[in-house]
Amino acid sequence: MKEKWLNVSFRYGAVVVIIGVLAFFSATLPYFWTYDNLMDILGSIAIVTFVAIGVTLSLIVDGFDLSVGATVSLTTVVSASLMVWYEQPVAVVIIVSLIVGALVGLLNSLLIIKLRIPDLLATLAIMYIVSGIHQTYAQGYTIYNHMQFPDGSKAPGEISPAFLLLGQGKWLGIPISVILLLLAVAAVHVFLTYTKHGRQMYVTGGNEEAARLSGIRVKKVRTLAYIASGVFAAIAGILYASRVGSGQIDAGSPLLMEAVAAVFVGFSVFGSGKPNVIGTFIGAVLIGVLVNGLTMMNVQYFAHDIVKGVVLVLALAVTFYVLNRRRT
Repeated sequence: MKEKWLNVSFRYGAVVVIIGVLAFFSATLPYFWTYDNLMDILGSIAIVTFVAIGVTLSLIVDGFDLSVGATVSLTTVVSASLMVWYEQPVAVVIIVSLIVGALVGLLNSLLIIKLRIPDLLATLAIMYIVSGIHQTYAQGYTIYNHMQFPDGSKAPGEISPAFLLLGQGKWLGIPISVILLLLAVAAVHVFLTYTKHGRQMYVTGGNEEAARLSGIRVKKVRTLAYIASGVFAAIAGILYASRVGSGQIDAGSPLLMEAVAAVFVGFSVFGSGKPNVIGTFIGAVLIGVLVNGLTMMNVQYFAHDIVKGVVLVLALAVTFYVLNRRRT
């Protein structure tokens, strides 16, 4: 009976927790279970979930990308500055920002694969470098429409209304950022589950030597995983700039921990016991629901982290306890 209970908790614990949290907030908060509030929750987690998808891809190949938060900050500042400082069209802004994210991912992979620096150390170093680059580039200022420079002159441009639609607009009553998020989650899930290259990522992360002996180009697979992680962080940076209508330095700093929490909660979804994008999305939803509900209950914001930490500990405790029992 104990073993059966553990297996059920392992497979459905995270889903049950989400349902329980929804039921609790619905019973205590009259305006929680409304369409507008649910859309607000999904809209609020869109940015962090894109970051979490990047972390998920790096974990799948047995890595860990700590630089995603700094990449979000960099691309947020870059995208805003291209419009405000240089009056570039939206297409150029998006393409350049995605390239910047890909370059950060490529730099990570070069340090890890070519120089054989451990993932955590390499991405930690890149995190500091990228953080310094974006603050130096912005000179410590938030970038906004027609901002004033230290010499008294003003920036000639402003954030494009078309760009703002990405983070603030709606289509058929659904935030565009939520639509983009759902499409991304579905696309990545199909890629990882039903394509050869997705399965190669899992094989590489599970046993790199066995993957190499079976003919998989593990260096290429790991390189592409880190580039994809940088690209998804760049998408998050674009959406952040679009959502707030400015380029804020250190915008991505708080997103790293939330993304990591969502990824590891996802380990326990449907008993996967491994990084997976559906679990990551459900983990992000759980965190978003908790933050939204606690805010509506007027719980002080600095207590939110305690609740999120407790939920993460419970999810991981069940997951890794069951996994260790299965191994032994």
